[in-house]
Amino acid sequence: MASSVALFPPATLVSRPALSNQRVVFPQTHRCKIPIVRASVSAQPFVAAPDDLVASILSKVKGTDRGVSLTKDEHKEVASVASQLAGYCVDEPVKCPLIFGDWDVVYCSVPTSPGGGYRSAIGRLVFKTNEMVQVVEAPDIVRNKVSFSAFGFLDGEVSLKGKLKVLDGKWIQVIFEPPQLKVGSLGFQYGGESEVKLQITYIDEKIRLGLGSRGSLFVFLRRG
Repeated sequence: MASSVALFPPATLVSRPALSNQRVVFPQTHRCKIPIVRASVSAQPFVAAPDDLVASILSKVKGTDRGVSLTKDEHKEVASVASQLAGYCVDEPVKCPLIFGDWDVVYCSVPTSPGGGYRSAIGRLVFKTNEMVQVVEAPDIVRNKVSFSAFGFLDGEVSLKGKLKVLDGKWIQVIFEPPQLKVGSLGFQYGGESEVKLQITYIDEKIRLGLGSRGSLFVFLRRG
């Protein structure tokens, strides 16, 4: 909670000599409208970016295996549109209720950021990514899931459950439990806890953009 701030300074009394037979002209006063700010998520102003910018970034990442097949120049084009979209971001996107929901990860500037080794150059030879989904549940749960086909015939998935912590108006931290791996009918937990920090740089009803602490750019598309 922000501390209360006085809107007006305390009055100071100053003694003045009496005025005689002088016309006193008081300066004209002006009314000042004081905005009322409510401490609620819904009170935030929301202005969606132009549809052509949203359509542009989605068209640039579509059919690229979440950015894997893009050239360096094409990655720069995606980053350029993302930068323009960031200009339309609400002041405190972490408080925006639009962050909740089911999201497809449709782009990452660094292929191994989502999915780890499964998305490395060697991993992609063995594991074909079918879906990469992030679910953000109120008030503070994040679930990541990568489903894949191993060797072209064996289906599996890796899932993580994490706890979301708000760092400031734009940055969040998620601490994940050890991942769960399921291949065919077999399932087990492996590894240890992990954490990520992500800045939300734009959000609307359709897409969400994020920037990782190491500079990875993410594009999320709302499912459904």
